[in-house]
Amino acid sequence: MLSVLDIFRIGIGPSSSHTVGPMRITRRFVRALTRAGAFDRTARVHVELQGSLALTGVGHGTVGATILGLMGYRPDTLDPDEGEAALEALEKSHTLDLGGSRSIAFDPKADIDLAGHIIPELHPNGMRLDAFDEAGEHLLTKTYYSTGGGFVASERQLRNPPRNDRVPSVSTPYEFTSATDLLAICGREGLAICDIVLANEDARRSREETLDGLDLISEAMDGCIDRGLSKRGTLPGGLKVQRRAPDMWDRLEANPQSNEREQLFDWLNCFAMAVNEENAAGGRVVTAPTNGAAGIIPAVMRFYCRDTEAKACRDSRRTFLLTAGAIGLLYKQRASISGAEMGCQGEVGVACSMAAGGLAALWGGTPEQVASAAEIGMEHNLGLTCDPVGGLVQVPCIERNAIGAVKAVNAARLALHRTGAESCVSLDQVIETMRQTGLDMSTKYKETSQGGLAVNVIEC
Repeated sequence: MLSVLDIFRIGIGPSSSHTVGPMRITRRFVRALTRAGAFDRTARVHVELQGSLALTGVGHGTVGATILGLMGYRPDTLDPDEGEAALEALEKSHTLDLGGSRSIAFDPKADIDLAGHIIPELHPNGMRLDAFDEAGEHLLTKTYYSTGGGFVASERQLRNPPRNDRVPSVSTPYEFTSATDLLAICGREGLAICDIVLANEDARRSREETLDGLDLISEAMDGCIDRGLSKRGTLPGGLKVQRRAPDMWDRLEANPQSNEREQLFDWLNCFAMAVNEENAAGGRVVTAPTNGAAGIIPAVMRFYCRDTEAKACRDSRRTFLLTAGAIGLLYKQRASISGAEMGCQGEVGVACSMAAGGLAALWGGTPEQVASAAEIGMEHNLGLTCDPVGGLVQVPCIERNAIGAVKAVNAARLALHRTGAESCVSLDQVIETMRQTGLDMSTKYKETSQGGLAVNVIEC
């Protein structure tokens, strides 16, 4: 099974599938050159960005991420300012340090082809990479896919997936590939979902390492909110979108004891928008489960996991992330978390579902109520399109995260009010419905900026 720490990845904005994934892919290609004994002979690298990676690649930062990966940078450790400086230097010199050590000529306009007309069969986010020597002789070709949430796969891996979604190299005590399996295990063992997930993580690493990893994710989410609350100005990209979270924060801080019931919305909106404004600016974020939906889980967790006692706060955050991560694993394994494949229901919809389940667990819900919260969170996001204006992760993405955070809280509330009677719709059924809806959805509504708001809103 996948690890919950695979669902939450620290990276840079604005897109996990278009920024984090391509950076990991080009790093992987450099390693492949080394294994093939071709690294020291490589004089030129050509990259073909296919499908959605090309159609919204400029606005999503794909070209820059591709180059940074070739230079050896990692998305989880890259300093955004350092990355920007490296790209500016390349623009002047047309020279790239492949893998951080071998200097080769590189002209982004000639060596990166935006092939939006090619829609790959296996996944809409395709990348083909070719390496050549000084004489122009071909050294190596590889095709990879950015499958959402920072996950990447080779052509061979997508054509030959592990049977039953299980990775045979890791044996976990509680394997589950459906919500039905997971709930049955919880009932049989008398354990909460977070305990089941934590036991599975123990098969991969020590308990201490897993908990440290969860704490690191939590701290990174908080750090992103804090940066988003402190930075003002216009977001890059040409839409002239102003950051709004800092002004919202100032108003909330000036009146923290307000009895206005609707202020709950303001807190959630403020935190979610802070994250996604940072993401739009290319800042450091956590995929949850994607960059485009990165604000929902941090916003809900920040507002509801705020115990005055440090240990209680830490423990509640761990419970929240483990439970939300379990739900994310189900979507990743049974459907997809890629906007280019599922539309925004696969990003904001999944994040809403994960946050709803995590909050229901935090509020003491049973495993069945947690699954119900996750189902409600997705049911009312079915059919949500991915239609970013100008190819930028700004409109409608930033506000959509705010709406998703509020919707997640309501889904958890509805689930906890449900006692006894089972839901008419199961979590497995809604995941399968999302998958089928994504397959049926027109390509122009799946992260291509060829339909919806992207064509009906005048860029300004």
